[in-house]
Amino acid sequence: MQINLGPHPAALPSKTDLKLWATVDQSASFGLTATMNIWFAVGAPIDAFVIPESPEPRRRDGLWNTTCFELFMRRPGEADYREWNFAPSGDWAAYDFTDYREGMTPAAVDAPPYLRLEDSLTWWTFGATVGIEAGGTWEYGLSAVIEEKDGTKSYWALIHPADEPDFHHPDCFVGRLA
Repeated sequence: MQINLGPHPAALPSKTDLKLWATVDQSASFGLTATMNIWFAVGAPIDAFVIPESPEPRRRDGLWNTTCFELFMRRPGEADYREWNFAPSGDWAAYDFTDYREGMTPAAVDAPPYLRLEDSLTWWTFGATVGIEAGGTWEYGLSAVIEEKDGTKSYWALIHPADEPDFHHPDCFVGRLA
């Protein structure tokens, strides 16, 4: 199922025809672990955007300063959550929080996410697969920071509950994965 992301009204893209959407699914679990697969799609040619390069993709902080895709996950009713950052360069980051923007620590991750970029010339997709704890239900939020080559940054999410872009806001966890 396609899920549309919308730009925050306080920081709109310069390209009025720019569209972002995503698909999410969970693959079969293996014991205590399952995988969550996300495909983000950007409806404009890739050469219009700042795509950071990384000669050796790795875990790296500050990815949200330019084009970056994000996943926020928590169990229903829980205050603690995990933030994943994925860059088209292949760099990634994961942080655990004890509450809304509190207690940030690097997340202990058994395996790095599997990331892939596909360019279709008129639009492009970016995929991320992460390991998650199997069983139960997850609430999630999807978001993206998109930087255009002219310096315009737009902030995309499933929902924007605040006057300023805030992907950590508890109301952003609108997706459900069982």
